[in-house]
Amino acid sequence: MVILHLETSATSCSVAISENDNCLFYKADNQGRNHAALLSLFIEEGLTRLRSEGTELSAVAVSSGPGSYTGLRIGVSTAKGICYALGIPLISINTLELIALQAVEKTTDSRNALFVPMIDARRMEVYDAIFDAELTTLRPAQAEILHPESFNSYLETHTVCFAGDGSAKFCEILQHDNARFVENIIPDAQFMIALATKKYRSKQFEDVAYFEPQYVKEFFTTAKPMQHLKL
Repeated sequence: MVILHLETSATSCSVAISENDNCLFYKADNQGRNHAALLSLFIEEGLTRLRSEGTELSAVAVSSGPGSYTGLRIGVSTAKGICYALGIPLISINTLELIALQAVEKTTDSRNALFVPMIDARRMEVYDAIFDAELTTLRPAQAEILHPESFNSYLETHTVCFAGDGSAKFCEILQHDNARFVENIIPDAQFMIALATKKYRSKQFEDVAYFEPQYVKEFFTTAKPMQHLKL
């Protein structure tokens, strides 16, 4: 089982290739939104290494959002194109679950904690969800405007670990003894391996023709409408 993993949901761009649970190739760039320029280069480098070893892909896994509209479109369209060309399955990985997985792994005593991954959606808004330590979804992805009382009902009964780039601004307004902030976590292709491998083994594949990223909110452009041309 050889899986190509693509992560383009945020500012970073990363690609990994795994065989079973082992990472064979990994490449990332965290310098900004360079997905369109770098993703194909990273993929080609990884596939060239596979071809030199006579190995073929079994599936493609892609981070499916929520996140950057443009980044998600690039990642998902690239993944679908490879799946079409090679006739292999498509696996989607929820970006918030990907962040939560990293937070669980970095938390020393996670058994009774709850995990809230947050993706910055500008101003005081985030995309978030709530998971337990087994990555069971307790509240699905939603867009939420943060305020000091957010998550109070959960904080009264549990240690709650917040992670992701959206959690930094929540840290500035939240004061609660049960709140923990897990720093330096971004969506990353190499952490998709465990989630994608599990889905592959249980044959949880997407319909390549109709699959779309999870945007949570409708996309709105800030560009002004074009005026009618005067001939």
